[in-house]
Amino acid sequence: MTKGQKDNLFSLVKSMTKSEKRQFKLYVGRLGVNEDSKFLNLFNVLDKMLNYDEKTILKSSNIKKQQLANVKAHLYKQILVSLRLSPSHQNARSQIREQLDFASILYHKGLYKQALKILDKAKDVAILHEEKNLAYEIVELEKVIESQYITRSISGRADELTIQAKELSQANVIASKLSNLSLQLYGLFLKFGYAKNKKDAKEIQAYFKARLPKYNINDLGVREKLWLYKAYLWYSFLMQDFLNCYKYALKWVMLFRQNPDMINLNPVFFVKGNNYLLESLFYIKNKDKFQEYLSHFKEMIDKPTFTKDENVEALCFLYHNVNMVNYYFIDGSFKEGLKLIPEIEKQLPKYEDRIDEHHTMIFYYKFASMHFGAGNNRECIHYLNKIISNKSLSMREDLQCFSRVLNVVAHYEEGLDYHLESLLRDTYKYLLKINDLNEVQKEMIKFIRGLPDIFPHDIKKAFTLFHTQLKQYENHPYERRAFLYLDIISWLESKIENKPVAQIIKAKYIEQYT
Repeated sequence: MTKGQKDNLFSLVKSMTKSEKRQFKLYVGRLGVNEDSKFLNLFNVLDKMLNYDEKTILKSSNIKKQQLANVKAHLYKQILVSLRLSPSHQNARSQIREQLDFASILYHKGLYKQALKILDKAKDVAILHEEKNLAYEIVELEKVIESQYITRSISGRADELTIQAKELSQANVIASKLSNLSLQLYGLFLKFGYAKNKKDAKEIQAYFKARLPKYNINDLGVREKLWLYKAYLWYSFLMQDFLNCYKYALKWVMLFRQNPDMINLNPVFFVKGNNYLLESLFYIKNKDKFQEYLSHFKEMIDKPTFTKDENVEALCFLYHNVNMVNYYFIDGSFKEGLKLIPEIEKQLPKYEDRIDEHHTMIFYYKFASMHFGAGNNRECIHYLNKIISNKSLSMREDLQCFSRVLNVVAHYEEGLDYHLESLLRDTYKYLLKINDLNEVQKEMIKFIRGLPDIFPHDIKKAFTLFHTQLKQYENHPYERRAFLYLDIISWLESKIENKPVAQIIKAKYIEQYT
């Protein structure tokens, strides 16, 4: 094992902050017998290492090779226990679980009254914070205890707990069905992208309707509404209905604004909701609203009171920077946006263990597109090669497709004709292989393949004819998805009018929104 990130224990140690490491040593040192223990020795060795190496561990510690696996497992568990006790990892959810554990201990000791008192308080906190799964678990334990702790009010108490259990169970069932649907739709989007044709759209619609549970919006709590809005959001994304994406993303964000206590309890959902709101505004090209919500999002995540662990910090980096890049795409301000690329690239290695590969590839595609819009074709090709050469990228097939198409266009623009024929052939084969060849792509490849045979004085005429052919797809419900990744129509207009593509996009934006 040569790469540290491939060893779970090593990754955990390296993820710890200075204060967490200090607390771990204090936690271990509470018992004098642990001072020279093998697991603490292992921790100190791992803490100093830059890369995971078992030979170095065995040489630098008193641990034998046959003991290493057990010592690692023990250290991993002790670190997690220490982190669980850390104030930085304490929230309402963990406190409720702790109270539930305390009540369970008291119950097993036969101290029923004390257990019920703790459970009653914990249940109130759970319901207040929309932790209905935990509330249901508490009620179930209350029922067990009440059946053994006989009081005169047992009859009324039994009815009360039965009603509570039924209500919580129904809410949990709806929340579970909605969260399942949301996750399944998200999985479809990551795998296939947007609906490609009527057949796809009908299948998605049938899939959504078959799995959407019956509900009364007035009976739903914050948690159930959150999953409902997420499910509708992903359905709208798949159907390329970006106005409805905006509608449900805004409902999602407003849900947190109306319930501010939920922000620090569910910071991941808060951050993601803001990202999807910005993404929707990007697609409908509303720059004023985009700027307003981006500023509000940055203001919120920069507040000292905003809960930001390592996971949330990575998501804030990801979503804020992706949307900062998108800001310059809305009106074609590509050259102004180039300054972001070195800043983001410099920070990416810091988050490589916390940002999945497909999001890193999205950054590269956006960098490539920004360079293409700014006229830097060689830089565009450089970033596209990072995506195309990534053989392990199994998600977002649409991202791979359009990376190859943009690669062909960038090579043509840069005059790299000696690569063009083989690129066209490889791109065509790839698109056929994954069955993702839509009409826009077919027309593009046919056009670029024929370019070398067109006489120079006929080039503008050929561009004009191709522009007319593609224009019919600009507002097509399924074919328009090609233009979300690559604004080929603006590129054609730039060739026809002999102007930079950024100038064409900016002029369109000004005409449409002023």
